[in-house]
Amino acid sequence: MALAFWPGALTLVLPLRLESGLAPLVTAGLDTVALRVPSHPVARDLLAHFDGPLAAPSANPSGRISPTRVQHVVQGLWGRIDAILEGGAALVGVESTIIGLSYPPLLLRPGGVSAAQIEHVLNASLATIHPQSAIVAPGQLASHYAPNAAVRLGVMQPLVGEIWVGFGPDCGGAALNLSPSANLVEAAANLFHLMREADLLAKGQAGIAFAPIPSHGLGAAINDRLSRSAAPRPKC
Repeated sequence: MALAFWPGALTLVLPLRLESGLAPLVTAGLDTVALRVPSHPVARDLLAHFDGPLAAPSANPSGRISPTRVQHVVQGLWGRIDAILEGGAALVGVESTIIGLSYPPLLLRPGGVSAAQIEHVLNASLATIHPQSAIVAPGQLASHYAPNAAVRLGVMQPLVGEIWVGFGPDCGGAALNLSPSANLVEAAANLFHLMREADLLAKGQAGIAFAPIPSHGLGAAINDRLSRSAAPRPKC
């Protein structure tokens, strides 16, 4: 899989060797470690200059909408970080696919590389994790990627006061559209930015309603993010 998809949007979860020297903070105290080789030229240039591995958590408050542009990082973490490395808008939009290298290989999070692509390379089917299983990878919280507003999914007739986010040419009345041409690559790239835009528009309104998204290809990752954004929020 590394030969096929690295550098790129694939994270591999591997057993942690006792002599690895990695701090427990890097692995969240687990006996595994998640590894990825990014394809973005700025990230690769940083790695080349640093000449070593980097611990790279997400650049957003836990459970909230993922950042895909520098202003998203500013909005979420300004005053809590020392610097931001500007690399432009994220190309894929949704995060990497996470695969646990158990037997059989386990799809821990759908993402920028589709399950079908991975299964083709492996010549084997991926197992899926049970919803009640312990969290072993990022993005597995039931409520995640969440805006402030309430979210409804699969909506073609929004309620009065809802901000409707469309997909495809049949959503002419939508305030925002992930992809007017129903292109899943475009929709994935736009997802988190337009979710933030919808959240701003939804202040004082009934919430956000998303049109249905096909489940094939990148649609699996988009629907995963949307379902978690719509899940009941944990009470503080």
